[in-house]
Amino acid sequence: MTEPSLIPREALFGNPERISPQLAPDGTRLAWIAPYEGVLNVWTATLGADDPRPVTHDANRGIRTCFWTPDGSRIGYLQDRAGDENWRLYDIDPRTGDTRDLTPFDSVRAQVIGVDLDVRDRILVGLNIDNPRLHDVYELRIEDGTLTRVLRNPGLVAMVADRDLEVRAAINARPDGGRTVVVRDRGGPDAPWRPLLEVGHEDGLSTVPLRFDASGSRLLLTTSAGANTTRLVWIALADGAMEVVAEHPRHDVTSMIGERASRKPTMIAFAGARAQWHALDPAAQPELDALRALDDGDLRLVSRDREDTVWLTAYDHSGGPTRFYTYHRPTKTGTYLFSDRPALEGAGLTPIEPFEFTARDGLTIHGYLTFPTRGPRRDLPTVIKVHGGPWTRDSWRLDSEAQWLADRGYLCVQVNFRGSTGYGKDFVNAGDREWGGRMHDDLIDALDWTIARGYTDPALVGIYGGSYGGYAALVGAAFTPDRFRCAVDVVGPSSLATLIEGIPAYWAPTIAQMHTRVGNPETDADFLWSRSPLSRVDDIRIPLLIVHGANDPRVKQSESERIVEALRAKGIPHEYIVFPDEGHGMARPENRLRFYEAAERFLATHLAPRPDDPAPQDGPLSWPEGDCLVPY
Repeated sequence: MTEPSLIPREALFGNPERISPQLAPDGTRLAWIAPYEGVLNVWTATLGADDPRPVTHDANRGIRTCFWTPDGSRIGYLQDRAGDENWRLYDIDPRTGDTRDLTPFDSVRAQVIGVDLDVRDRILVGLNIDNPRLHDVYELRIEDGTLTRVLRNPGLVAMVADRDLEVRAAINARPDGGRTVVVRDRGGPDAPWRPLLEVGHEDGLSTVPLRFDASGSRLLLTTSAGANTTRLVWIALADGAMEVVAEHPRHDVTSMIGERASRKPTMIAFAGARAQWHALDPAAQPELDALRALDDGDLRLVSRDREDTVWLTAYDHSGGPTRFYTYHRPTKTGTYLFSDRPALEGAGLTPIEPFEFTARDGLTIHGYLTFPTRGPRRDLPTVIKVHGGPWTRDSWRLDSEAQWLADRGYLCVQVNFRGSTGYGKDFVNAGDREWGGRMHDDLIDALDWTIARGYTDPALVGIYGGSYGGYAALVGAAFTPDRFRCAVDVVGPSSLATLIEGIPAYWAPTIAQMHTRVGNPETDADFLWSRSPLSRVDDIRIPLLIVHGANDPRVKQSESERIVEALRAKGIPHEYIVFPDEGHGMARPENRLRFYEAAERFLATHLAPRPDDPAPQDGPLSWPEGDCLVPY
């Protein structure tokens, strides 16, 4: 019997075939992102017709998201330069190809703050031109591209506009890591701000203003204030009265769908092992049933037309690509459009399996397992794959890295360690000041859980991750080297103090969150050093693969340089790859494929390749001159 062939890395990590679809406001046209001559670009087609064509022709870094202007005349998109995250806003006329750089400012980061389909002549854009720490709000006229400042930012983040595109809600970050939701009445840029809701740091991450109701008299937001889990609530601007729209005893609110005209939510999803959708009104139940009948994946609303009669929906799958449909509300029928990676349809991917265990201090921890499709579930080489953030979570969806690891014969273990979101504020806050502490203990306890069940060979374990996950990989190598055979660190920090001191200027308004949840370099220098992998580099004795983008604005390349210099001085085996045209991760497909080639070889070398695998070649990998460095 012939062994099934491996899934090509190109199918998992190359460019997707189609992503980020968006309906035109009139519901007759579709825009999406797809490759053109190997680079991701914007395409359009008439809905229901076979007339796709590219409208942008970028030949460099590619485009990853797009949106229609509210009058339907142009398509907007954001691009940075070589991963610096100083986004510029562009738009293009899909009929003529006329392209405009709407924010032609160096070292400025553009944000789209407000788009309303009923306000057809303008949108709101945030620009940190005058102060790199703060985004002022500008009105962008669609017809001629002119920018007019309508709000000088007094120190706010997460600004929300009403249906007339007047910014009337925002967050004022507090020095203790908490947040004050501030609002103001209509009246233009001089209308005074006043507090609506004040929360301490324990509720800070969950408290996010979302939108106003149609009258502009109530604000919809998520918050865990007064509860453990994140709830969806209305707050009246006049008196601060709170109305709970939806809550769950164990899981946070994660998504919602509502009526466009009234701004009223009608369906809500909670963050269980899979998304748990519920109708908020009995009248919405038939529509939710019709949406569920379209596909058995986890539902997302992606886009809608101005009349709110046509929706574009996405369905995520853990063992296959995301599928997109148009949904016609009057008839409650849908039409399949496409999937993002059709090459993975029928490719033998493994659905992920939720699991839970009790940590050493009694806390319940959840996660996901992805097993190899071949062979018994016993004594497997195992990779602990750690998510970034860390204030996010792994969820039930296609994870190309988990599928790649399982396809290559590894058990992939993903742990929503304490500090991850979705399980209530007590769980998130249990991660405060636990970087390199109990957050890492959770990873080790998960590993022990898989060993106790016979899934894992304890002698063949690697740890792998990016951003916070890269930090966790370094912690695994430095703090618990006896538990791992090798580690892969992608854009991870090696020193917590220099990480915090080097954050981008536009993160400064929320720096108190880092100080509260990680530590303050001014007052906690010794503590932060004790939780930094660099402080225990002398304990590292396992091989490492370290990867960084030279233009990373979040975790500077120096974080990798310092750990690599220490490894070199000690003679510890390692590989170091620098991509000069990347930032916090790898956007260019050629760089992704080169990285995963290197990572696959590295893991196969150190986690016992199968007997029929070719022996790894000696020496460093071959890389095109100037593309990246593998100096050691």
